[in-house]
Amino acid sequence: MQLRALGPFQVGRIGLGCMNLDHGYAPPVSEVDGERALLGALDAGYTLMDTATLYGNGNNEARLGRVLQAQRSRIVLSSKCGLAMGQVDGKTTRIIDGRPDTLARQCEASLKRLNTEVIDLYYLHRWDRTVPIEDSVGALARLVERGLIRSIGLSEVSAATLRRAHAVHPIAALQTEYSLWTRNAELGVLDACQQLGIAFVAFSPVARGFLCGLLEDVNTLHARDMRRNMPRFAPDHYPRNLALLAPYRLLAGQAGCTPAQLALAWLLQRRPYIIPIPGSQSLAHIQENAAADALTLSEDVMQAADRLINQHSVSGARYDAQATLDVDTEAL
Repeated sequence: MQLRALGPFQVGRIGLGCMNLDHGYAPPVSEVDGERALLGALDAGYTLMDTATLYGNGNNEARLGRVLQAQRSRIVLSSKCGLAMGQVDGKTTRIIDGRPDTLARQCEASLKRLNTEVIDLYYLHRWDRTVPIEDSVGALARLVERGLIRSIGLSEVSAATLRRAHAVHPIAALQTEYSLWTRNAELGVLDACQQLGIAFVAFSPVARGFLCGLLEDVNTLHARDMRRNMPRFAPDHYPRNLALLAPYRLLAGQAGCTPAQLALAWLLQRRPYIIPIPGSQSLAHIQENAAADALTLSEDVMQAADRLINQHSVSGARYDAQATLDVDTEAL
């Protein structure tokens, strides 16, 4: 796989989002299937592996720690802090907590689960607005000084917040949702990353599976699939979005690739510092995504995809009201 710069590292320009193995879309995969997916991804050329404290309430990190410990020298390992599962009024819920002591404690727990002495890239998963970004990044900078992490990333923040953070300590990567159907990054952070020399890591680059071109019926999703709570997959929006799939599949066929590969190749050609991190529970899909690295789309195909699926043609917000409040990204 071709390489791209990510802070002090050179990584395969398509990374692996590992969340899907334990969190968000369906029940966790088996130990055997998870190992097959992770080791198969290494063989397919992935070198950037992305996880978080949140995913599976730590179980995703633990899975990577078991499977990849012997392969540690082959990967750039990224994880995240500041967003975890906890108890509020007797209910288990997500808690955003950017206090320095919390971040240090979560890092040390992540290191144990990951079976590693150092995390290569450690993100603040969400900015806790009750804590100045300078304080949270300062805490991460102290983890760099202690040798527990090698570089710092931010997730789902605006260009203004990114600049404030970068003034405290160099930020290696900004991770935010970006795909043909989610364009918030184009409002500021992509340009800020270019100006500051920061890698842009695009999560959900195939639009939470939509751009794989196969999801005809949302009712087939697992009962706990997070997409059931996302507006774009709701009954009042999904029929309009579904109407985009047939022409999109046709365009991918004309380009000589799969719909998912078209989505990834579009991102790779969009900016030279974008690193998409698609995830999957399926080794076949992981290998299919890796093959997008070899594609070069014509300018006609790039423009046709851009015209077909964009912020004007997609129906519905990307998050519900609460999740929207939890992020700091620019709003369309």
